[in-house]
Amino acid sequence: MTDIRAEVRLPTRELREDIPFFTKVLKMRMDTIYPADDPSVAVFSGHGLRVRIDTEATEAPGTLRILTDDPDGFAEGARKLTAPNGTRIEIDDLNPPFVLPETEHAFVVRRLADQAPWVIGRAGMQYRDLIPTRLGGSIIASHIRIPDGGPEPDMVHYHTVGCQLIFCYRGWVDLVYEDQGAPFRLYAGNCVIQPPEIRHRVLYASDNIEVIEIGVPAEHVTTIDHEMELPNGTVNPERQFQGQRFVHHEARDAVWSPFRLSGFQSRDTTIGAHTNGVAGVHVVRRGDGEPAWTQHDGDILFTFVMEGQMTLEGEGKEPFRLSPGDAFVIPPGMATRYSDPSQDIELLEVALPGAFKSISR
Repeated sequence: MTDIRAEVRLPTRELREDIPFFTKVLKMRMDTIYPADDPSVAVFSGHGLRVRIDTEATEAPGTLRILTDDPDGFAEGARKLTAPNGTRIEIDDLNPPFVLPETEHAFVVRRLADQAPWVIGRAGMQYRDLIPTRLGGSIIASHIRIPDGGPEPDMVHYHTVGCQLIFCYRGWVDLVYEDQGAPFRLYAGNCVIQPPEIRHRVLYASDNIEVIEIGVPAEHVTTIDHEMELPNGTVNPERQFQGQRFVHHEARDAVWSPFRLSGFQSRDTTIGAHTNGVAGVHVVRRGDGEPAWTQHDGDILFTFVMEGQMTLEGEGKEPFRLSPGDAFVIPPGMATRYSDPSQDIELLEVALPGAFKSISR
């Protein structure tokens, strides 16, 4: 293959002023300069970047971002600089620390009947936001659908997250994950927990598939891995990714037990145990007894109504009659009751952390 080099062109008025800045301050190497008698063009390279400074360039000076594992020591501690030619320079962390925003607690009800807009997201998927406030950026909950099934235009990628859940609500989807063996089909009622930075890919989807995706925090980076092919040659289902293991929960193997709320029972997806308590995920249905008023002391408690109907009563709030596709968040300390549930009620509950206390009264 022919050697190809790409470069960014930047303007300048006085090249002699830019040379010491790009070589000494930004620690780049000058590769070429011409003409010899009155230089008007110089090319610098470094940090994976090639820059051409040209007195005849007419475009704006632009911004260069330099990422380093020692941002405080790179340019004597300066994080923002301006080159003599006007180019803005930003110095930042190569691997920025992962920070979870503090939760801004709120009582949230999102109903499908309110016709929240569906937007086109990554790989052509349609997204509906289930928590518009994002609770201060601490969580994103999305109702995702793909109307037309078939092969998905997805690439091997990973997410820099604290926790991520994919719950198949309708239809099915074929997935493949790093170190988890051959591709498999995720059917309705089943879910996976994607540990931080596990490589994966969506392969094929049924018509009208719908999934519920939970991500913590709300804004997180998706990175394409151009090197790894999946399935990869290693099968290690016990591998931990930043303290979490991959989970593929299948409804057919689930055990139903009394739920934390009277009048209901649930199947534990075992996600709490496999994430070291970072998150807990339960599928909830009608059980014995009558619903009672309850408070919890967790941080985030999100619920999506999958089937049936119920009335959500909140202390000091008007009651909401909820149906499939509706979602709600209950803040800690707020008393609520899931009253008048239909016999076919089925809820998806996601809690962070996975272990918390519920007090009935």
